[in-house]
Amino acid sequence: MALAIIGVVFLVYGVNPLSAYGAIFHGAFGSIYGLSETIAKSIPLILCSLGLALAFQATFLNIGAEGQLVMGAICGSGIALTFPEWPAYALVPLMFIVGFVGGALWGLLPTLLKTMLRINEVITTLMMNYIAIRILQYLLFGPWKGKTAWGFPYTDIFSSSAQLPTIGGTRIHYPTLMIAIAAVIAAYFLVERTTLGLEIRAVGDNPDAATSDGINYTKVILLVMMISSGLAGIAGVGEAAGIYGRLRLGISQGYGFASIIIAWLCSLQPLYTIIVSVLYSGLLVGGEMIQISLGLPKGIIDIFNGVLLFSILAGEFLIRKKGRSEK
Repeated sequence: MALAIIGVVFLVYGVNPLSAYGAIFHGAFGSIYGLSETIAKSIPLILCSLGLALAFQATFLNIGAEGQLVMGAICGSGIALTFPEWPAYALVPLMFIVGFVGGALWGLLPTLLKTMLRINEVITTLMMNYIAIRILQYLLFGPWKGKTAWGFPYTDIFSSSAQLPTIGGTRIHYPTLMIAIAAVIAAYFLVERTTLGLEIRAVGDNPDAATSDGINYTKVILLVMMISSGLAGIAGVGEAAGIYGRLRLGISQGYGFASIIIAWLCSLQPLYTIIVSVLYSGLLVGGEMIQISLGLPKGIIDIFNGVLLFSILAGEFLIRKKGRSEK
């Protein structure tokens, strides 16, 4: 449905839809550069969508991955700027740990508001995104503004020991990629093979029934949100130290919001997040390519994202309606 609707949009701009889809695929997967960029962009998407899939399974609608990513980037960058002389083997793990903690703590407040006061988590996690961005702006225009930034909202370049190694000639920061793949495998076993995973599924199916069966609802939501928010924080460290080598505005490029779509496309299944994230990243990279090759506006990909999300929601609605009618 999404492809058909966007095809009409392409026609309005005077572009053959099949040519546009072919250009997107070739731009994302038809060259070494395109494929490397697709993989690089998929890394934060894997981490964020994996965390959201876990939270959504427990029926906690975490819409705050964007802000949690930003806070992880801020905390990890703080370590890089404070201890620039440390060796990489000590500095990089500490940056990831602190980034995880920063993202997790940023998700703690809306979690407590949900579990203690029953305040809607959609509103609180969404608003926390904008607070995180404002904190980032304050730091980059204030105390952390780099001496070599030439008036731009950047920090100074991180020391070489704080920058993540990449696969030669690309922007694929493989330490974060390895963490993302390991996190996907760990999340699968967590959900499918552990008591906590059983409790997550039980809470997601029916919170009241799960509580009646002796499951501690507050504990489950707190744990799953710490994992969810922490993974987004790790993604933020990867972007700052692996892609840009410094902290800057636009550190996320909307990965936290895009991951909401990916989580639902995966049917909230951890193992699918790698495949879907790579394909979705290909859409982003290919979309950038067609802006140049076909002269299309940047907003065309934003339209694609919106139509895709509405198509997913429509599909879910029709499936549930069909199930009720069959019963």
